[in-house]
Amino acid sequence: MSQPTIESILHERRVFTPPADFAQQAHIKSLDEYQQLYDRAKANPAKFWEELAIKELHWFEKWHTVLDWQPPNARWFDGGKINISYNCLDRHLTTWRKNKAALIWEGEPGDSRTLTYAQLHREVCQFANALKHLGVQKGDVVGVYMPMIPEAAIAMLACARIGAAHTVVFGGFSAEALRDRLNDGNAKLIITADGGWRKDAIVPLKEQVDKALADGAAPTVQHVLVVERTKQGVTMEPGRDHWWHEVQPTVSAHCPAEPMDSEDMLFILYTSGSTGKPKGVVHTTGGYNLYTHITTKWVFDLQETDVYWCTADVGWITGHSYIVYGPLSNGATTLMYEGAPRASNPGCFWDVVEKYGVTVFYTAPTAIRAFIKMGDQHPQARDLSSLRLLGTVGEPINPESWMWYQKVIGGDRCPIVDTWWQTETGGHMITSLPGAVPTKPGSATLPFPGILADVVDLEGNPVSDHEGGYLVVRHPWPGMMRTVYGDPDRFRRTYWEHIAPVDGQSLYFAGDGARKDEDGYFWIMGRVDDVISVSGHRLGTMEIESALVSHPAVAEAAVVGRPDDLKGEEVVAFVTLEGAIAPSDDLIKTLKQHVVTEIGALARPGEIRFSDALPKTRSGKIMRRLLRAIAAGEDVSGDTSTLEDRSVLDKLRTGG
Repeated sequence: MSQPTIESILHERRVFTPPADFAQQAHIKSLDEYQQLYDRAKANPAKFWEELAIKELHWFEKWHTVLDWQPPNARWFDGGKINISYNCLDRHLTTWRKNKAALIWEGEPGDSRTLTYAQLHREVCQFANALKHLGVQKGDVVGVYMPMIPEAAIAMLACARIGAAHTVVFGGFSAEALRDRLNDGNAKLIITADGGWRKDAIVPLKEQVDKALADGAAPTVQHVLVVERTKQGVTMEPGRDHWWHEVQPTVSAHCPAEPMDSEDMLFILYTSGSTGKPKGVVHTTGGYNLYTHITTKWVFDLQETDVYWCTADVGWITGHSYIVYGPLSNGATTLMYEGAPRASNPGCFWDVVEKYGVTVFYTAPTAIRAFIKMGDQHPQARDLSSLRLLGTVGEPINPESWMWYQKVIGGDRCPIVDTWWQTETGGHMITSLPGAVPTKPGSATLPFPGILADVVDLEGNPVSDHEGGYLVVRHPWPGMMRTVYGDPDRFRRTYWEHIAPVDGQSLYFAGDGARKDEDGYFWIMGRVDDVISVSGHRLGTMEIESALVSHPAVAEAAVVGRPDDLKGEEVVAFVTLEGAIAPSDDLIKTLKQHVVTEIGALARPGEIRFSDALPKTRSGKIMRRLLRAIAAGEDVSGDTSTLEDRSVLDKLRTGG
């Protein structure tokens, strides 16, 4: 693994302080208050998290040990009894929240549904009993392969209620990817729908399930529960397949929440590697409940009147933590949307904001860049005045996109929380607290209280300001993953053995490079694999991409390294252009010089390729691994099951 250092960077000096009226009403109201919290947590992490666990959550029984840390294995609130479904639902029913909107849902064709906490509780209890009726027991694993409909959240909460672990598989995955995940997790039952809507078309989910289970290919799956969503004809295998709407009315709506050990498995969520089988990230109940609860509360500054919308899919960790568990544990109103911006309705996100008076909006930088390309006229045609806070998630955001987001969507009044975290971390790790921390466009800012993050070299030594290194965490936190399902050796190798221990303490490293500035702010460089070595100088791809996107002709850019006999690596940039701007040799020269002006001559792209689109996962991340292979003239290999549009890749390979 190469050491990521960077000697020429984009010098981003704009600083935005929290608006005074926002800070006055916020949970954390000043930088001094943040610093006091951070210092208290650093001095005694166990006490800090214990106090929050007592204050913020309901426990059936208290723990005997706050933290049992046997690196790399952590046990939080050991001996405690808790149920996350209870914390998300039951405890709100004794308050005025009983009749508050818990879940607002907007379907792509325009249908909608709102469930109060009382109604959602009843649906979850009844579906939990439906699972029991089909033989699901505490400790079983249940697959969830669903569109973005309320039943997806209901299924997750019902599993948690009875102590069955769920493994949610994103509804865009292929039958083969689904089968592999069901088999790795030994799933006993799978919940799906006849189909789901995506960009004006029906995704045939039940058909994919049938393929995954064909010829006994997933032998542990005994039953399939099917939601009738799109009403197209599907094949139902007698004895195995059951309609949700036929099973649920036959069971009771009374289902007490099962007291779970704090360290009982809550879910498995698979994250794809570049090669090999996907990793089953395991999260447990108590620590994850606390961590998603408190990060949601403080990072989004949740207030009782908020309408909160995270645009992710529940098939990803963002959907788990910040659509379902975090918001509902706080008693918030969380919004789910089945649709996506598309040619027939490029302004659909802003329609939803206007219709429901969304106050907190959380989306990905890739989506923001797509909004920019679609044009300002779409958000400007809607009333977005209800928004009070914006967030970004998924990858580093380039400064110019950050500025557009703040101005066009936030009206220059909304703070932006730029959140760095991963499937493995369970929740936000580095992020601003919007009433307390001044923000810098492109920086994730500071660690969340209780997170001891640093940027180090391979020996675990802190690097100098503005010098790139490995982003690590020095102390365990409640929301951390516990293992790779069925493969503890892979867990140790992947996350705990890259960086040398310091004073006998193992350091968590999950593959990202970063640098810190003189104020201690973190700037995420992206995956270490995305660091390019040019003539001995190491450059983060995000730095060069930000330089390209800052040019008015460029809508989006992805940068990769290509092997070069002289330089070691050469910079290759894939660029999509704004509107009607046409590719030309002159534009290539202009963009290359623009990068030189912004960063320096060492960052000059050796090649710039124009493309109508870039290969992305269905969660919106650019698949740079595929672009590296194309740039090098190699065959594309490895897992491509998350690819959104295969034709984009085919065009890039053929030059079409």
